[in-house]
Amino acid sequence: MTIKRALISVSNKHGAVELARALHALHIEILSTGGTARLLRDEGVPVVEVSNFTGFPEMLDGRVKTLHPKIHGGLLGRRDLRSHTEAMAIHGIEPIDLVVVNLYPFRETIANPECTLEDAIENIDIGGPAMVRSGAKNYHHVAVLTDPADYKPVLAELKKNKGGLSDATRFRLAVKAFSHTAEYDGAIANYLSGVAQGADFDGYPERLHLTFYKHQALRYGENPHQSGAFYREPAPAAGVLAQYQQLQGKELSYNNIADSDAAWECVRTLESGACVIVKHANPCGVALGATPRLAYQGAFATDPTSAFGGIIAFNRPVDLAVAQELLKQFVEVLIAPEYTPEALQALGTKPNLRVLQLPLGEGSNGWDLKRVGGGLLVQTPDTSVLEAERLKVVTKRQPDAQQMADLRLAFHVAHFVKSNAIVFCAHGRTVGIGAGQMSRVDSTRIARRKAEDAGLSLQGSVAASDAFFPFRDGIDVIAEAGIRAIIQPGGSIKDAEVIAAADEQGMAMVVTGIRHFRH
Repeated sequence: MTIKRALISVSNKHGAVELARALHALHIEILSTGGTARLLRDEGVPVVEVSNFTGFPEMLDGRVKTLHPKIHGGLLGRRDLRSHTEAMAIHGIEPIDLVVVNLYPFRETIANPECTLEDAIENIDIGGPAMVRSGAKNYHHVAVLTDPADYKPVLAELKKNKGGLSDATRFRLAVKAFSHTAEYDGAIANYLSGVAQGADFDGYPERLHLTFYKHQALRYGENPHQSGAFYREPAPAAGVLAQYQQLQGKELSYNNIADSDAAWECVRTLESGACVIVKHANPCGVALGATPRLAYQGAFATDPTSAFGGIIAFNRPVDLAVAQELLKQFVEVLIAPEYTPEALQALGTKPNLRVLQLPLGEGSNGWDLKRVGGGLLVQTPDTSVLEAERLKVVTKRQPDAQQMADLRLAFHVAHFVKSNAIVFCAHGRTVGIGAGQMSRVDSTRIARRKAEDAGLSLQGSVAASDAFFPFRDGIDVIAEAGIRAIIQPGGSIKDAEVIAAADEQGMAMVVTGIRHFRH
């Protein structure tokens, strides 16, 4: 199919002039509307106004300009059906072979806190989606460009094929076009659903429309007998894992991505320089350090056995000193905001090591999603910050400054450990972690055993629990390990009994009022 006539009407005008010039050089007639037509004309590109093409003026403040039989007949008419071509000839409808359209910036408009309902409504595109859908439906005869990223490859094919595009290209563009309008309509529906609920709107639309883009096909899912893929949001929030750049190493697996997310979320939200090691979605070692090397050594010492084949994340640039330490161990994935050239050169001696670079940022997912049988659980992400004014000492004994710092670190780590979670810390590093048990007492015993296996003393260290202690038995087991201070959410009907147990054991206890279940 040879392109002879194109219609260009774009909100995002990036690359539009260059595209139009190239189309004109291929002797393709260009139709356009409003601001796009003015831009092309000002840049010296010959263009026919849609109003001149249809014989009908733009009206109603531009709401009606392309909604005309000469436009949609030119897009929808099948060139291979005699009845269509005869009808087009009778009514003076000329074919349009290429439509270049992107839509009014609805998402960008509603993202503005000052956006009113009237602003949102005026940024709902009508003619644009209609043309996109018309052209995409008739993809055997019409090509649809909705993404400026497609301009160059399409132009290259047009030049190669003397103005022609293959069936495969037109079909691919049609699929992308329908995805584009579906995403657009989904955003409108989500927004208007909230407006319709008014004061009763709880932030969750009555019908939830989600859009994710396929970023990577995976060799398999969580296990080899499962298939898998990685999808990302259209515009990932600042600093989240989906923004990663892989600098070297094998392709990331399903489990690599899941574990990397756990490690990165834990380390990026620590203010001090830190290292986090994750294995099977749980931190197995976390440490603060004046240098990345010191932070890594502290994190690794918590549980050297589990650290084997782990995911290691830093929130400071990786230098040669820590890179040389890492090369002594088997590491699946390494994550950091930056790497020195010397560090990258050293890491390159292990070509299978996956090295990811991510910008630090304070963004988060809009929602956390969890699939269940026949449905979807949706919640806001757990991004609660432990502020100093929220902390309340409920025991006779007060924690000293070092203990308070360690308590805050322990509670931060517990946030990222599967429930039930118990974390022991001392001097800016973890010394024992118990995760994922049905009983909090069992998690405590596991954390203690982990510390013993690593040859670490718990005397004088502190403990954190992700949720309240339902009975005093957890306190007694922690005290037996030599722990001198505990941080926990509080809120149990047995709080008085738990606090009394801490007093009996001569321990300090801090409550946060925040629970961090993680399932």
